[in-house]
Amino acid sequence: MSRPDIRPDAASAGTSADAAPDGTRPADGRRWWALVFIGMAQLMVVLDATIVNIALPSAQSALDFTDGDRQWILTAYALPFGSLLLLGGRLADLFGRRRAFLTGLIGFAAASVAGGAAVSFEMLVAARAGQGIFGALLAPAALSLLTTTFTDPGERAKAFSVFGVIAGAGGAIGLLLGGVLTEYVDWRWCLYVNVVFALTAFAGGLLALPRPGPGGSRPRLDLPGTVAVSAGVFSLVFGSANAERSGWGAVSAWGYLVAGTALLVVFLGWQVRASDPLLPPRILLDRNRGASFLAILVVGCGLMGVFLFLTYYLQLSLGYSALNTGLAFLPMIGAMGVAPIVAAGLVPKIGPRPVIPVGMAVTAAGLVWLTTLDLGSGYVTGVLPPLVVVGAGLGGAMAPAINLAVYGVAARDSGVASATVNMVLQVGGSGALAVLNTVATATATDRLAGREATAQAVREAALRGYATAYWWSAALFLVGAVVCFALYRPGKVDIDPNGPVPV
Repeated sequence: MSRPDIRPDAASAGTSADAAPDGTRPADGRRWWALVFIGMAQLMVVLDATIVNIALPSAQSALDFTDGDRQWILTAYALPFGSLLLLGGRLADLFGRRRAFLTGLIGFAAASVAGGAAVSFEMLVAARAGQGIFGALLAPAALSLLTTTFTDPGERAKAFSVFGVIAGAGGAIGLLLGGVLTEYVDWRWCLYVNVVFALTAFAGGLLALPRPGPGGSRPRLDLPGTVAVSAGVFSLVFGSANAERSGWGAVSAWGYLVAGTALLVVFLGWQVRASDPLLPPRILLDRNRGASFLAILVVGCGLMGVFLFLTYYLQLSLGYSALNTGLAFLPMIGAMGVAPIVAAGLVPKIGPRPVIPVGMAVTAAGLVWLTTLDLGSGYVTGVLPPLVVVGAGLGGAMAPAINLAVYGVAARDSGVASATVNMVLQVGGSGALAVLNTVATATATDRLAGREATAQAVREAALRGYATAYWWSAALFLVGAVVCFALYRPGKVDIDPNGPVPV
């Protein structure tokens, strides 16, 4: 005898009608307040990626660290955040998403206080690493809470739309807030301000977030896979960063790179055999999804470099204030927001194969244009045009790539797919940042060799270093465009507008 159909919102034995699959129960009318506090936590994590860029020149002056060391302030955050995202998502499944979310907020706040009070370069790097660790616990927990709190499809679509707007605006808010705090208060407040966001979200989360109810079976922790991927990613980025100090021929550089590569190969081999893999192979085997992860990796590589070197160019070469530097980036952020709208309309009609590689090629053209900037370039005629081109290219490539990377995965894999997107983006950025900073610093040093280190000579040498980094980034985007064009399947992609909302 066949069983009658049961509506998704019908009650089942022992579980409320709107309980989530893991037993989490929405907080009824408080769920919209929950969205406010989840969004606040997401805003804090996103803006922290850009707010420190604006404060970096002031922090370097205050703590007296070298140009070669400056990339560690960014890498120290991105490295643990990217490499531990998969683990953070699995820990949230194991010990509870609400608990992971609240723990992540408190840890992020404590690390931010330590960073703001830093009296040395080493203390600041350690604090940034702490932010990255707790951010890796906080970000996937926030996304999971959003999914389990809003169980109605219509409400969930609205909630995810708000969440996406917050994530998109975080970069622009970080640039402006970083400029205001650095110029009118102190660069340290670019870290202290996180405490305001974290404590507010924590207090609100205690009241509004759904408490866990009776749930089903929980996944086991893939300990060998976790150790292999975390150690592998760390080794790759650490080896790249060491090349600036020791050279690529040093064991501390190539040794870590070889070890990191070997560990990642071991990780992928283990995932095929593991009963509860940290990253199920089915996530990567789809041809379009694999190409999308590659595109996201390349975009992450270029994005971090553009922000770092343009920040130093605007402040140290052109003499912009911290606030004006933040304002100068806004057209790029605007272009990154408009381009995805155009790309979203094209992908269903002509497919990703022409759209995403073209976006990468446009980014490469903008980066080549940036190499023409000099010490006398004006903003409107010199800086603004290539900045908008780079923003349009990045937005046109990144948004559809992220969409395709997470769209169509099984419900049980949606969390790990989203975490993988963030991991690839962060690891690509931190690894490329180490390499590009090494290239830029070496170029500037060679430029100064045999010359008197006057202020003008130092500025000219730094400018040559920035241009070299842009050339390398442009080459990476062009190669990525060619490879992605070969990997993407030809033809349009049918995306159900009523299907799951990718983040």
